[in-house]
Amino acid sequence: MENKPIFDVHSTKSQLPGIAGKLESFLRTFRSLAFFAMLAPIAFFYVLCMGVSLTPGIMLVHSSYEWTAQSILPIKALALGLSGAAAFFMYGLTLIFVVPLCNKLLPLKVKAQRTSWFSLSVIPWYYHNALTYLVRYTFLDFITPTPFNKLFYQMMGMKIGKGSMINSSNISDPCLIEIGDYVTIGGSATLVAHYGMKGILIIDKLVIKNNATIGLNACLFGDVSIGEGVTVKPGEVVLPKTHIPNKERKSAA
Repeated sequence: MENKPIFDVHSTKSQLPGIAGKLESFLRTFRSLAFFAMLAPIAFFYVLCMGVSLTPGIMLVHSSYEWTAQSILPIKALALGLSGAAAFFMYGLTLIFVVPLCNKLLPLKVKAQRTSWFSLSVIPWYYHNALTYLVRYTFLDFITPTPFNKLFYQMMGMKIGKGSMINSSNISDPCLIEIGDYVTIGGSATLVAHYGMKGILIIDKLVIKNNATIGLNACLFGDVSIGEGVTVKPGEVVLPKTHIPNKERKSAA
């Protein structure tokens, strides 16, 4: 097995050359302040994605208000209530396209790595997950499981085979997750392609091969592979560095 490089997670000195090294050293020295500065633009992207996604619904509500301006109060209230409810779903369905577009346009690439939580190389990972969570915590549960949630994850970089069903929104790092054909992800299962250990952040792929089944509330981490036809039991935790081989098929009698 190849030896992993050992480094001091408490060190404030970066190994990167030039300006990148100075910037990362500053990040590690003034962690709270520097990370706030690095991640503050996420608020801008949140406002941008949400603002664009809210626009169609606001137009509908505004039109409804104008159409019923001369109506009696119950009619006006009903029209505004219906248009407001419709606006929420218009927001969500727009958001699942706007966020992946924003994620793709950002010049950031998430890489598998083993590093300090306070490194320049993990910033793309923070942004990728921040955008994923914007959809996850505002709308995704309403379209899980449907073809729309699969489409969203695919647009965020997840590889999903044909005939697979994802009945969970507890997913992080979609760009580092690979799901084969005819895979079933049970309700509230947690899929994350990272984990922390001894002050180190490890980001690595999570692979689920063809015909596998992930049970209800199961939890899978990065650096895990589930073989073909394998069933992960409900509530089971598959720890990092676990690689389950393909399930042997029984030969016909």
